[in-house]
Amino acid sequence: MHITAQELADALPHVLAAPKDETVVDSLCFRPARNQRSFPDRLRLTRAEGIPGDRWLTEPWLQLPDGSPDPEIQVSILPLRVLDLVWRDREGTVHPGDPIVADLDCSTANLPPGTLLAAGTAVLRVSALFNDGCAKWKARYGAAARAWVDAPGHPDLRLRGILCAVEQDGEVAVGDALRVIRRG
Repeated sequence: MHITAQELADALPHVLAAPKDETVVDSLCFRPARNQRSFPDRLRLTRAEGIPGDRWLTEPWLQLPDGSPDPEIQVSILPLRVLDLVWRDREGTVHPGDPIVADLDCSTANLPPGTLLAAGTAVLRVSALFNDGCAKWKARYGAAARAWVDAPGHPDLRLRGILCAVEQDGEVAVGDALRVIRRG
């Protein structure tokens, strides 16, 4: 049931044709604990807590030297076209967990580190950290989906999406604009 390498290769031009400057938020995901997901209509984003109640505060995969969660990974944005490609079994396979899904070109060329994005009334700053296809991505969506993210020439395409820090507190809702304010 997983997508094949050929299907992914064939779909790459479509993925890369995503909007560059402005789109709408397609869906939101809230992760209170490992492998738990809910899909609210809106999320509050804060500099201090990322998404209040999200597991970023208690189980971050990246920490600062003092043990606190790295703010560069507070919010991730997954390209909708990638989600639609890889998440085939929506009943039997857990959602990737990215808080924001939007039809957006997340490549480094389009959204270099430091780029500011308006997400509803919040502002996000694109991180320089790479969101790779982790072991969970491979287990859920297949080896081809994992290899595609890291294939030669693909890391700069950020097919697995982007990581962001909250620059300005606010709220984001499904259907809100997600737009570039200033490129990094």
